[in-house]
Amino acid sequence: MKPTSVSIQMTLKLSPSRTEMERAFYQQDASYDGVFFVAVRTTGIFCRPSCPSCPKPENIEFFFTLRDAVLAGYRPCKRCHPTEVYGALPDWVVSLMQKVEATPSAKTPSTALRSLGISPERARRWFRENYGMTFVEWWRGRRLAAAFTQMRDGSQLDDVVFANGYESHSGFRAAFGKTFAISPGQSLTSDYIAAQLLETPLGALLVGAVREGICLVEYSDRRMLEHNYATIRQQFGYPVVPVTNEQINHLSDELSRYFAGTLTEFTVPLVPHGTAFQEQVWSELQRIPHGQTISYDELARRLGQPAAVRAVARANGMNRLNILIPCHRVIGKNGQLTGYGGGLWRKRLLLELERTGKLPGTETVSAPSPL
Repeated sequence: MKPTSVSIQMTLKLSPSRTEMERAFYQQDASYDGVFFVAVRTTGIFCRPSCPSCPKPENIEFFFTLRDAVLAGYRPCKRCHPTEVYGALPDWVVSLMQKVEATPSAKTPSTALRSLGISPERARRWFRENYGMTFVEWWRGRRLAAAFTQMRDGSQLDDVVFANGYESHSGFRAAFGKTFAISPGQSLTSDYIAAQLLETPLGALLVGAVREGICLVEYSDRRMLEHNYATIRQQFGYPVVPVTNEQINHLSDELSRYFAGTLTEFTVPLVPHGTAFQEQVWSELQRIPHGQTISYDELARRLGQPAAVRAVARANGMNRLNILIPCHRVIGKNGQLTGYGGGLWRKRLLLELERTGKLPGTETVSAPSPL
């Protein structure tokens, strides 16, 4: 029997009911962020479903796109910042990153914080919640990454140590070893995992790559991020360095074209590195055509293991190459959207992008500034 696929068009018609949206909103369920927006008639603002505000049910209405809420005359809530639900970095974070990049050899990050009027606690909390590390850890990584790159490009150790603000060789060696788990000398011959954050319309992606190809593509706000990051480091036995490489540059170009609706098949090489069964499942996922979906039951049948639906679902959830290995194209048997590590709102938007060639709400709309 020829395998069947559920059309994305039918799937997207199964939008949450008002009862489901009300329940999600009053439970502050963040998994619905981006699936819909909540507008409050009495205040003229619109919010994420996870917003802690609590208006009366008779005073709210729902929109499925940010654009519709804006065109209906609502302004963004200053408390939950719904316009950032698709991944825009706050202005203060952008300014802070630019400041650090401009002075990578500064001995402490406090100068950058003070100059921008940002409290250390605010920076620490935001970087921890979004990148899985404190701001100081991120700053230290960027500083050492510059040193790592300079040494591999042929710079002398003395020049690297003092150019990056270290006062002694011993201090530099200790910091380098703690971060990369190898000595500065070993770094000249050791392979490594290049890691970068790539901005996309659905939020920042942490991507990792070895010389052979991409080994990690994970949403930076996913709870399993730190676990997956540690897993690839353990599997490959290489230090993770916050630099780019040819594979990441290739991926960045292809992701830009994918989100623009002009790319339907990725060519960047992948290095998934899972168990034999996991890699079998991931390989089958890559055979699902762009713009189509299948159920978990159908995926298990295609693998010749119709009774292994749960095992297939677990392998699907362990995919560490989001978007590239399209686990988002697997849906429930009844045609409904089911769990996705990046959140159901991202799954819905990826399927809509692949169905129509554009993300919902990407038309040019001048959103009013928050009051």
